[in-house]
Amino acid sequence: MGDRWTLLVIRDLMFAGKRHFREFLQSEEAISSNVLADRLNSLVESRIVTKSDDPTHAQKAVYSLTEKGLELLPVLVAMSAWTQRHFPKTRRPEAVQLVQGGDKLLKQLEGQLRREHGIS
Repeated sequence: MGDRWTLLVIRDLMFAGKRHFREFLQSEEAISSNVLADRLNSLVESRIVTKSDDPTHAQKAVYSLTEKGLELLPVLVAMSAWTQRHFPKTRRPEAVQLVQGGDKLLKQLEGQLRREHGIS
C-alpha cells in the first residue's frame, strides 16, 4: 500500500472512474504497463480490488473496488486534506470540494462508489 503507484491506482478507481487497464495507463503520472499490471495484480491478491471479464468486450477486464478497498476512501480524503493544508498549490478543485463537504459529501461518494462497483 505504501508505494506511490498503488495509491494512485486506488485514487483513479475512486475519483476518476477508471475501471480498465488502458484507462489507468492514461493517467497523467504515466505509469508503465508492467508496473501497472503488477500493482493491479497485487490489489486483486489483497482483495482490495476484484477483476472480472468485461461483458461488453471479450478481451477486456473490469476492475472494481471491494468493501475492503472502499474502506480506504476516508484515508485518501484525509491524505488530500493534509496535502491541501500543507501544499496549497497542489489543490485540485474536486479534492477541495470533497474535503470541504465533510461527512455528508463523503457518505454520498461512498454510496455512489457502492453502486458503481457493485458493493452491497
